[in-house]
Amino acid sequence: MNVASPRATRQSLWPELAGGSFSLGYIMAGPIRTRLMRAGEHGEPLLLLHGVGGHLEAYNRNIVAHGEHFRTVAIDMIGHGFSDKPDRDYELPDYVEHVRDVCDALGFDRVHISGESLGGWVAVKFAAAYPERVNKLVLNTAGGLTANPTVMAAIKQKTLAAVADASYETVKARLEWLMHDAQSVTADLIEMRYAIYRQPGFLATMARIMCLQDMEIRRRNLITDDELRGIRAKTLVVWTTHDPTGAVEVGERFAGTIPDAELFVMDHCGHWPQFEDAPTFNSRHIAFLKGSS
Repeated sequence: MNVASPRATRQSLWPELAGGSFSLGYIMAGPIRTRLMRAGEHGEPLLLLHGVGGHLEAYNRNIVAHGEHFRTVAIDMIGHGFSDKPDRDYELPDYVEHVRDVCDALGFDRVHISGESLGGWVAVKFAAAYPERVNKLVLNTAGGLTANPTVMAAIKQKTLAAVADASYETVKARLEWLMHDAQSVTADLIEMRYAIYRQPGFLATMARIMCLQDMEIRRRNLITDDELRGIRAKTLVVWTTHDPTGAVEVGERFAGTIPDAELFVMDHCGHWPQFEDAPTFNSRHIAFLKGSS
């Protein structure tokens, strides 16, 4: 287990993007019109998956750096961001099918997958369903291993409240819950999420997204030890010292059960280490994916 050094002072969303080339647009992934950001034209494919209620801007501080080495794509998963929002609850098979359709649409037969929170949960389920399509796997403060009623209630209450009464302050409070240092939440990130929350009908969509915070639904979607033991991909588990969803022991359980896994703990970060300390995350993440870790 490695512990990273303290994070650097944070900036706006845009300086990291200004240093390189990227594109923002839409593709049809099966029946789902899917928003995505791409960076890089060479190297192995890399897919970045955000957390519950999130969107691809979770990776604004990472995508250009990774585009120097990989064909990097961050998406809004089904029901999230500005991607299509079918009128049904979203359980893990829905996300896995969407990721498969994204890979098919992009021509990615085999891909590195890095998922944060719900994105890590989806990544594990995808690796279990399609092991031949996963190159390396990164589980970043991943969900799906525990069912803590207190954490589940907090996520559901804070998120639905922020959408129902969307304002600068309510959205800011929801984003601050993700961070160890509230100063990491920038005005442009708040404005982006506010625009997502203000979409027509989004409160009903968020209620469908939040179905995984209901105990009965969550239990039937949880990651099993058999699924973890069956992962064939070399795996990096990223955890933090201040994650609000689970202690480092959860990361240790992921890393201790997956056959070829290592744990990297980032200090002074909450649930979004890739955002709060992008330099440390990018360096370790790229080294792992390139095989130089």
